[in-house]
Amino acid sequence: MSASSSTNAKLLYLHINADPITGERKRNFEREEKEDSVSLDTTGFQYYKHPANHTTFANDEEIIREYYPESIELIKKLTGASRVELFDHTVRRRRPDQVGDTPDTRQPVAQVHVDQTTKSAVARVHRHLPAEDVPKLLANRFQIINLWRPISHPAFDWPLALCDHRSVGPNDVFPMALVYPDREGETLGVKHSPGHKWKFLSGMTPDELVLIKCFDTIQDGSVAIFTPHTGFQDPNTPAGTPLRESIELRALVFYD
Repeated sequence: MSASSSTNAKLLYLHINADPITGERKRNFEREEKEDSVSLDTTGFQYYKHPANHTTFANDEEIIREYYPESIELIKKLTGASRVELFDHTVRRRRPDQVGDTPDTRQPVAQVHVDQTTKSAVARVHRHLPAEDVPKLLANRFQIINLWRPISHPAFDWPLALCDHRSVGPNDVFPMALVYPDREGETLGVKHSPGHKWKFLSGMTPDELVLIKCFDTIQDGSVAIFTPHTGFQDPNTPAGTPLRESIELRALVFYD
């Protein structure tokens, strides 16, 4: 895995208890060295080293045709799931001179967030899967998991930070509506807490990936339900470092 490091950096929360004079809030990040030191059910995320067969990521059609099938099998292998359905992906290429939010101009997300709520996660099952399959699928455990990896080169620039679910209190998150022309979705906003524990892999390579749990139907306190996450500007990044490029897949993950 990538070399060990730590850093102080600023994170953008929706509500930041910052210094009233300077407005600054510094957070310490710890770099995870071992693949087995975090896990989906304890921290809510887990790192792996597994090179992808598809490496070009040139267009959506190729990604769906080539990268989706191998990723479905990989998620099944890593989680023990019986069924995995990918419903979306986003390629992000940091380009400071670009504006807008189109598929060709999407930048790293610079705000702490969780992709799903319980309401939106269940709605995803209804939206993306055949109606006749839904009752049985919802009767058992299911999750929404993102598979994130750098593409083209290591992600020293604007790395991905992940918050240990065990450090997140129930009052730290709140639902936020996402209104589209044809539907309404929800994500979780995240309020700052001094107890949040953040981790990242410095210089993750395209051969490395992280699974990020965004939702779990088990909510009795025995497992992590979700993982707040964000891209951030690491002040230790050397000048001239290639700008971050990454892909994230969003998966409905079911268990018999």
